[in-house]
Amino acid sequence: MNKTAKINPKFLILIFFLMLGLSFASVPLYDLFCRVTGFGGTTQFSKEKPSAISAEKIGMRFDTNVSNNLPISFKVFKTREEINIGEVRNIKFAINNQSNEQLNIVSTFNVSPPSVGKYFNKLECFCFEKQSLNSFDNNEYVLSYYIDPEILNDNATKNVKDITLSYTLFEVDKFKK
Repeated sequence: MNKTAKINPKFLILIFFLMLGLSFASVPLYDLFCRVTGFGGTTQFSKEKPSAISAEKIGMRFDTNVSNNLPISFKVFKTREEINIGEVRNIKFAINNQSNEQLNIVSTFNVSPPSVGKYFNKLECFCFEKQSLNSFDNNEYVLSYYIDPEILNDNATKNVKDITLSYTLFEVDKFKK
């Protein structure tokens, strides 16, 4: 006697639409997860300054990179600084278009070690925003940031003495082709 289970077609349609909905929701849900947890070095955006400044210092290192053959000079004015945890600092970056064409660029970044991402707070940043540079333009951009004093209470980060913020510039128009 051969018994085959019959599956209701409505159930299969429901599963199909559920899976389709999850596939569309996965990117924003992953982004939300990274912003909340700092996973993978995802930094935080803050609208307000910290309420306390610690006497404890932490070393900040800034690194700039330019993607494949992009005719741009990208420099940070100060590659290293010591700051008090909770202190707001501004760091300037210079971008120079060395070509005779207008370029549309975007900057991405990462923080190392990744566990400090949820404590690295940006008040102002030029990252992930399209910047248009006319031929031979020289522009300055500012990053305003602080390290949340809660970094001292997290077992995974309380012994971190140095943080590296690394930026990379990409040409936006190359990704559309």
